[in-house]
Order: sequence, then C-alpha cells, then structure tokens
Amino acid sequence: MAGEANHHHTAGATASREHAVSPDQDAGQRHAAAEAVLGTAGVVKRAVDAAESRSASRAWWDADADDYQAEHGTFLGAADFVWCPEGLREADAGLLGPVAGARVLEVGCGSASCSRWLATRGARPVALDLSGGMLRHARAASAESGVEVPLVQASADQLPFADGAFDLACSAFGAVPFVADAGAVFREVARVVRPGGRWVFAVTHPMRWIFPDDPGPTGLTVVSSYFDRTPYVEVDETGRATYVEHHRTLGDYVRQLRGAGFTLLDLVEPEWPEGHDREWGQWSPLRGRLFPGTAIFVCHRP
Repeated sequence: MAGEANHHHTAGATASREHAVSPDQDAGQRHAAAEAVLGTAGVVKRAVDAAESRSASRAWWDADADDYQAEHGTFLGAADFVWCPEGLREADAGLLGPVAGARVLEVGCGSASCSRWLATRGARPVALDLSGGMLRHARAASAESGVEVPLVQASADQLPFADGAFDLACSAFGAVPFVADAGAVFREVARVVRPGGRWVFAVTHPMRWIFPDDPGPTGLTVVSSYFDRTPYVEVDETGRATYVEHHRTLGDYVRQLRGAGFTLLDLVEPEWPEGHDREWGQWSPLRGRLFPGTAIFVCHRP
C-alpha cells in the first residue's frame, strides 16, 4: 500500500495518514518526524485546490517516506500485493483478474511492492507516485529484490501516458484520498486504460471519517458528519498546507466513477480476519470486528 494516513480527527495523525501505528507508539509519535520537517503547527478544515493538494502531498510523503517504510515495509513485503491493513492479498482475492501479459498501471505505488508482485506473475507493470522519497524506496527495493519495474513520478490526476496505454490500473491506498478531485483521477485512468480493462482501487472506508482515528474504545464514538466533505488540512505557521486529505461518501465515489465512464462491478469491504492482531493507525481488531475500515472498488472500463 502506498499511503494510508488518517490524521483527520487528531492533530498529528491523519485520515489516511493511517500509516500503521504500533501498539506501543501513538499517532503523534508516528508522524512527529515528518511534522517537524514540514513545520506543522495546526489543523484546519478549509477548501484546498488541486495545486495545493499536490504540493502538500508531495512534501508530506517525501518527509515521511523513511519512517513509513521502516514501519510497514515488512508487512507490505518486497514483492507482495496487499490491498489493505486487514491483510487481503491479490493472490487470494483475484480482484484484477488475469494479469499475465497485461500492461498494468499502479497509481500511488509507494515502494512499488504491488508492481513487483505483478511482475513476478508475468504482468508488465508501471509504478507511478508523486513522491520522490517513496520512489527512492521503490528503486532500492527493486535492486534488493532483483525485480525491476519502471517508475514514473507524476500526479494521479495528470497521468503522463497515451490513451489506452494499459490493460489494467490499480491502487492500494495510493493517491485517491490526496487529490482535490477524485473524478479527475478516474477520468485520467479511464483515458489510459483500454476498453475492456479494469480499474481497482482501495481507500479508507468513507464511514471511518465520522470517527476519531483511534484504534481503541474512543474510536467507536461518532464525532463528525459523514456528509461534511471539507478536507482535513494540516498547516504550518504561515497557513501553508503540509498535509491534505479529502473525504468522499460512497455515493460520491459511485457517481464520480460513473461520470468517468466506469461500471462498478463490486464493492469489497474486507472483514477483519480471525487471529489478525496487528494495529495499523486506526485499524484494529476492536474496530475491525464492528465496522469496515477499507472499501475496494472493482470497476470495468466498457
């Protein structure tokens, strides 16, 4: 997965910054280094346009890349396709369908573990991320694993590829929550995926927006409106955004996908597996047994 955060209800922890937090490490500690580098001074809720979202996301993931990989690299694997903190793997779920020989674009690749897994299954992946810091880890992991994949630095709402360049596109917690207009991402993906292809992406389940980002009992009490689409924004002392995350309802996603020309084949809400005791940010066995933490949209390009 490229980037769950979820600081959206706790200063120093975000709504998709839900990068995992270990049981002995709270959210503030988990993100302290990146926040110090960026000069994060507070949290606001205000409108954020596409350019500011890109700038903040590039800066945040560059600053957090080393800590993120140190925290999650082992769980995500060097060449494995893990869809979500619940541990659902593409090898078991088969959400992309047959991949051998397929040209696959991974959007928001992080260290590109998913792309390397795809390459080992005979696919021809291209891994894209906005963050040079994350792509640095992708290059290192490719060298260490011996599984090389092409890497591209670009924003998900401005894909630098020709029409119909790919058979499939995928994103495991990458990019979508961090762009100002998810519809723009979907339209770009629809443009670069050939007719008959698939677009499958995982995001924090929208209902999680209403709860605090807390894996314990506090995280079971509603504190925000599901219908409030105002972005969660962390800022420095000048008011410049240092982290941005955007909320959409399930209905928003469906309408944006249809507007981009996709057909929704399935909406997967992984259940918490028996015996899975890993806490990842606000994901935990306590919360996972009660309500979904991840939504995976399986889409077809007619």
